[in-house]
Amino acid sequence: QVQLVESGGGSVQAGGSLRLSCAAAYYAGSTICMGWFRQAPGKEREGVARINGYGAIAYADSVKGRFTISKDNAKNTLYLQMNSLKPEDTAVYYCAARYGDYCPGWRFNDYDYWGQGTQVTVSS
Repeated sequence: QVQLVESGGGSVQAGGSLRLSCAAAYYAGSTICMGWFRQAPGKEREGVARINGYGAIAYADSVKGRFTISKDNAKNTLYLQMNSLKPEDTAVYYCAARYGDYCPGWRFNDYDYWGQGTQVTVSS
């Protein structure tokens, strides 16, 4: 079982920054893939960034160069630093996880555990 609790969403103007946090509780000593997804109204949930059990990172093309994912293993906390935000980044952002060394990719159905989501709104 994995428990995920996001925080840090809010409203910001275009060009601004936000940092999301995801506090995770999972079996000690496990390797785990963790990632961020987002879902805008009327759209499918899409992957934003992920980090696998070895620390390898991947980003969606739409956020490369603007977003940074990181993980503090001592605190079991996942972060998403979002810079140069655009109105099209507006969405509910979710933290996701799956036990294992490697991440399954961007298909949200392949992730087993989800946080409750946090709203990010970017105004123009």
